[in-house]
Amino acid sequence: MQAESLVPLLLITAAILLFGNRWQNSHWADRLVVAGLAVVILRYLEWRLFETVLPAGVFSVTGLFVWSVFIVEMLAWLDTAVLYAYMLRRTNRTPEADLHEARLRAMPAADLPEVDVFIATYNEPAEVLEKTIVGAVELDWPQAKLNVWVLDDGRRGWLQRMSERLGAGYLTRADNAHAKAGNINAAVARTSAPFFLVLDADFIPQRNFLYRAMGFFADPEIGIVQIPHNFFNPDPMQASLNMSKVMPDDQRFFFEAIMPGRDGYDCAFCCGSNGIVRRSALEEIGNKLPSGSITEDMLLTLALKRKGYVTRYLDERLAFGLAPENINAFFIQRARWARGAIQIMFLREGPFGGPGLKWHERLFFLPFHWITQSFGQTLAMVTPAVFLLTGVPPLVNSSADTVMSYQIPAIVAAIAAVRHFAPGKYHPLATMAHGVLQAFRLLPVVVATLLKPHGHAFKVTPKGGEGTEIQDTATVAICLLLCGLMTAGLAINSSYNHQIIAFSHLMPVVTFWSIVNMIVLLLVAKIAITPPLLRSEERFELHEPVVLHREGGAQAPGASHDMSLNGMQVELQPDPAWLPEAGEWIGVEIAGAGVVPAQFRRVFQETNGSLRAGLSFALPAAQELPEARQEHVAADAALVRRRLIRKLFTMDRVRKFEDQDGWQIGFAMLQSIVAREKSVPAVPQGGRSAARAEVPDWLRALQVQTEPALDDEWRAVLQAQEAGRKDSSAA
Repeated sequence: MQAESLVPLLLITAAILLFGNRWQNSHWADRLVVAGLAVVILRYLEWRLFETVLPAGVFSVTGLFVWSVFIVEMLAWLDTAVLYAYMLRRTNRTPEADLHEARLRAMPAADLPEVDVFIATYNEPAEVLEKTIVGAVELDWPQAKLNVWVLDDGRRGWLQRMSERLGAGYLTRADNAHAKAGNINAAVARTSAPFFLVLDADFIPQRNFLYRAMGFFADPEIGIVQIPHNFFNPDPMQASLNMSKVMPDDQRFFFEAIMPGRDGYDCAFCCGSNGIVRRSALEEIGNKLPSGSITEDMLLTLALKRKGYVTRYLDERLAFGLAPENINAFFIQRARWARGAIQIMFLREGPFGGPGLKWHERLFFLPFHWITQSFGQTLAMVTPAVFLLTGVPPLVNSSADTVMSYQIPAIVAAIAAVRHFAPGKYHPLATMAHGVLQAFRLLPVVVATLLKPHGHAFKVTPKGGEGTEIQDTATVAICLLLCGLMTAGLAINSSYNHQIIAFSHLMPVVTFWSIVNMIVLLLVAKIAITPPLLRSEERFELHEPVVLHREGGAQAPGASHDMSLNGMQVELQPDPAWLPEAGEWIGVEIAGAGVVPAQFRRVFQETNGSLRAGLSFALPAAQELPEARQEHVAADAALVRRRLIRKLFTMDRVRKFEDQDGWQIGFAMLQSIVAREKSVPAVPQGGRSAARAEVPDWLRALQVQTEPALDDEWRAVLQAQEAGRKDSSAA
């Protein structure tokens, strides 16, 4: 390899070292990065077209393959150009939200607008819906101005009873026409508040949701205010690679980098859940959500945009939901998104149809990502095997020197630019593995939808552990097959007597490409096997004082370590003689929840000498709660459970990530390929068996004694949370 071929890469490396993290969030630095990237990529594309594509011709096997690869690559670079356009106009609406919240809180309650909250559901279990309903009913908004409606397309009697018990209204309809859009439209026709918030069945709003978001409607041009999707459980990649505490979920880059950029062009869009809609704007398009696509949310944004309304995006953690819990649920969700985005292209209300959209708005609503990812990632994984086993090259007139001089610098510069704009949200190896994972399964969906846009069944993403498939056998088989083919190709071409590739100077490039591909494919195969759920309820790290009570008045201080609706682990430093026996009843006094009945399960000693105890809560499951309760009965299990839901799920109890850089995360991903699954120590699960145990009288009496202080205690918790949020925002 000639030394001069390394000059472009060395210059880019020097620029990366020069910029580093020094000038992030600087507009002039952002423009300088994009300008430099444009020079590198245009230089690469000139070489790519005139040196490696045009000489191949078209009317030959090699020519067809070369042009096919080139066209797909050009679409990918166009998608990349759109991405960097977003990066240049990222917004931060939090200061505006602060002003709006202060204004709204200063207004008399009677002057605040009325809001309907729609919880759309079809087949989700009670344990999922209960949290969402409680979160909606507990929203910090004048109760006379808040109407919570459960929209049940499953027509389930138990859900109607649970909704009424929790303080929500219940609506259903005779059929399931137009799926979710039809469900919401049926509710729109039967309600009247000037604004409505749509929540998916698993998305739990934080208490301050409305005060943070509703103020934007002071601008009459705002038709929708959209809040990002955040999750309180690991997605399939995080779970499979055992990286839930290290790597953010795969949607963080979209919601924290792309959507703020789209907002800068007034091209953010409704994302199905966590969006508030102005009813008067909806009336201008017929008072119905468009139902021509299974992604009615994006179509709604386009329809309102043609009427002059904007979707405003506020990037704050104001609602938390369930990420797909296994690989089956993941693919059902992504297939629906891909199919819906492509369907929109063929509709009159889509980006190609009718007046009312600017050229860049039409461009931004085209489904480049789904198409280029499906074709591009599949081609990238298959091409080395094709070349090694057939000798048909993806580009002509190339060598290790020219690849190092033109192609590698373009790839490195593009990755470095994304990391400049979205530090901590973009990890190249993870992004590549995630893209390949989707590509293999979504390519047939994309092709089928391009050929036949409509007439495909609507599938709801399974929630609450409903999806039973935890292994995608087809993806694992494809990954292992491609690894085997590339290994065979490298072995064959390493022999002078059997080699297929006649140009030996290309072998270093192909070998490197093949090794990278095999690493990615092994990661994809690992991700395609979701480990089984070990807990029926998500546990949250929660460090705060608690008091443990035993029969007879004995008590001991402790500190919670983690907590769920089923149980908790608590750190203790009591006299060993105080410790209960396994199975003994304990009253756990928890701030904001009162005394929770629990049973002592086990105890173990920490390295610092302190003790940690595992407790299981004795609360019934969601559907086992009584349909009605006597007033002022403190020991009511429904009230205790509701307080715990409010405490755990409506107070920004987001999962924390360890502070690791990209190299550490990449290395951890490589380790995960060969790492054995870590055993998880047994934890108290509570559940139905514990729920049926009879709480002793002494524990019920203790609950009654602590009841009067709960309201003041909960108010103090809210004030501390609000103070912490403001301090974080100021920092």
